[in-house]
Amino acid sequence: MSLIRAARPKSVTFITTVIARMALAGAVVATSLAPVRVQAAAAPDRPAAHAGLASSLRSDRATAASAARARRIARGMLRSFDWTRRQFKYLDDLWDRESGWNVSAQNPYSGAYGIPQALPPGKMAVAGRNWRTSARTQIRWGLGYIKGTYRSPRRAWSHELATGWY
Repeated sequence: MSLIRAARPKSVTFITTVIARMALAGAVVATSLAPVRVQAAAAPDRPAAHAGLASSLRSDRATAASAARARRIARGMLRSFDWTRRQFKYLDDLWDRESGWNVSAQNPYSGAYGIPQALPPGKMAVAGRNWRTSARTQIRWGLGYIKGTYRSPRRAWSHELATGWY
């Protein structure tokens, strides 16, 4: 299930995303083992591309805000599953790797969906009718899955590290 994102620092993921979008918008992107340099291409006839880049960066900020909100929801639910707040570190690592805390994340290979990367996705419906769009519903289902299968986020994370899936 972790085919969506390899384990890497969040800053690397963000930088990679920005560079990829800049390249698509017509910027000249030079990369090597040295620090990345991005130089704007002379493209006065492409103002729409630059507007698209600005729009996608705003979208990234909105996605980051949604992920932060989802993390707060999950942190608040830990106690109801008889876990201490110390378990959140493992849950955060697990779901950051699986979905980046994105309610719409979909694995193109397996079809797994949502923050917990449920497979098949429809089984999250037992947690609520709004399972496709609600972080709270997906998190509730995911925490129940972890509790029933691994007993704790720490054990689920250990399994993820050992096998590449949970």
